[in-house]
Amino acid sequence: MKLILRQYNLKLKHTFTISRESIQTQPSLIVELQSEDFSGYGEATSNPYYNITVPMMIQDLEKIRVLIESSDNESPEDFWALAYSYLKHDMFALCALDIAFTDLYARKKGKKLYQLWDYSTEKNVLTDYTIGIASIEKMLSKMQELPWPIYKIKLGTAEDIAIVKELRKHTDAIFRIDANCGWGVEETINNAVELKKLGVEFLEQPIKADDWKAHKEVFKHSVLPIIADESCILEEDVAKCHNHFHGVNIKLVKCGGLTPARRMIQESKKLGMKTMVGCMTESTVGISAIAHLLPQLDYVDMDGALLLAEDIATGVTIENGKVSYSDLNGTGVTLI
Repeated sequence: MKLILRQYNLKLKHTFTISRESIQTQPSLIVELQSEDFSGYGEATSNPYYNITVPMMIQDLEKIRVLIESSDNESPEDFWALAYSYLKHDMFALCALDIAFTDLYARKKGKKLYQLWDYSTEKNVLTDYTIGIASIEKMLSKMQELPWPIYKIKLGTAEDIAIVKELRKHTDAIFRIDANCGWGVEETINNAVELKKLGVEFLEQPIKADDWKAHKEVFKHSVLPIIADESCILEEDVAKCHNHFHGVNIKLVKCGGLTPARRMIQESKKLGMKTMVGCMTESTVGISAIAHLLPQLDYVDMDGALLLAEDIATGVTIENGKVSYSDLNGTGVTLI
């Protein structure tokens, strides 16, 4: 098996702002694994919040190149366990590697990922489309640029309720709110009351990640469901989030790929929590991997490639929130 690493700098259509940062480009690493006449593709993007850069991921994968290239016939689960023993300090690199290997494995089997896992895609949920923090005029402009059935609205400003009230005047779409750790306990509880009146479905990670006492308080008193994001990184975090959140937003790059994400989804279901998978402004490479988890999800945020000025791959397509799969096997990805 041959390992190929490619760096990209993904340009966004618009400056993307959340409560803690603004970006115009997104550095990304694409991992390709070649075996026989097949290629599998995986992706992970850099992230300053988690202190991850593309050069760091490349360095970590190069250190185990011999191990990777001497592996070929393992199951994705066995390969992930082996790679994890060397990459447990860099889950982003592990994610890109795991997606690529799983993609390659499925292509060799002549199956799409959801077929490999025996998932039915008949009742797939719709993806939201994210509106980053900006002036109300710019947020409205982004909504009008792409009419959508569900919007995820980034908040964490002094005018959050006023923003949502104004946006609501212009659409009947479902709203989801992501404050990215930008609120306090009372602020969250009070905002939930007002936001519920405005057709908001749930709140995502309103409180800073490690304040579990605050999460518990919000969980008890919020009139809207609360979904964990920054508080749910690794597999063991799902149990910690139980009785502190109503659901979890699993990110492939944070947990180390598709293999652990599937286990986290099952654990969440066992605990009676809502399941969600989110993206990190990946290209269609990463988004196509997420798409095959849709049959197991209550919510999904997989609009990353839609935010790009120019994509680097083909794979799944999304129209009005609905995902359509490629005719190709595996994740269905081809690099452009």
